Amino acid sequence: MPKLKLPKLPAPPLPPSMQPPPPRPGTTNGNGKSNLPPAVEAAAEAGTTVVDWLDERTSLSGATRWLLFRKVPKGTNWFYTLGSATMFAFLNQAVTGVFLAMYYDPSPTHAYESARYITNTAFLGEFVRGMHKWGSTVMVILVFLHMGRTFFFGAYKYPRELNWIIGVVLLILTMTMSFTGYLLPFDQRSYWATIVGVNINGTGPLVGPYLSDFLRAGPEFGATTLSRFYAIHMLLLPGLIAALIGAHLYLVAKLGTTAPPWLKAEVDPELREEEA
Repeated sequence: MPKLKLPKLPAPPLPPSMQPPPPRPGTTNGNGKSNLPPAVEAAAEAGTTVVDWLDERTSLSGATRWLLFRKVPKGTNWFYTLGSATMFAFLNQAVTGVFLAMYYDPSPTHAYESARYITNTAFLGEFVRGMHKWGSTVMVILVFLHMGRTFFFGAYKYPRELNWIIGVVLLILTMTMSFTGYLLPFDQRSYWATIVGVNINGTGPLVGPYLSDFLRAGPEFGATTLSRFYAIHMLLLPGLIAALIGAHLYLVAKLGTTAPPWLKAEVDPELREEEA
């Protein structure tokens, strides 16, 4: 008997979620070929080739995926952006501080005049100094808000205790950065306010007198005190803060973030029946 040939049915259409996106207008013609100029295509291929070449030798794509593509708990809201906002405030301080250091002279006889030159004469000097001045206040406020969010959301508990300790150290370093930077304009207000602050540090138990001597660079407030504050503000503290921010971000990526305390974990009823 001859074999019966069944009619070939057409394949079912793909659901909309699985269909490829339509090409962008102007990029392809009816034959599927690109309409972009050859120079643009060559530039795109060159950029892709450079990225592939770097990734083949550094394997940074894996680290980038591990750092950026993470599960986010349900209920995440704008309170969770306070840490990132604090980091960007620190980057603002670092960038503007570099530009200010190009014109600032950390000497008792020229510090005030160099600050006046930055404000009144240098190109965009008043703008950059204003960003640095108000950015320090914003950074201090954001650090306290971020620490408050971490505390009230219970994000300091196991297994994130080390990250909480690093955050506390970062808070102390931020306050120290603000204190050391206050003297740098070297006007009457900053001069006497710094003397009061150093004397208050000297009243601390055990290490207080040694700490005040270290900040003053000697037993008395002298010419080398300004240089000591400038070195701490420009070199020591930014390096420590940058290193601790790196460790902080590593632990956040490794341990994840916590859900808000008002959300309870959902329990599968089937698992509950099996336990019973």
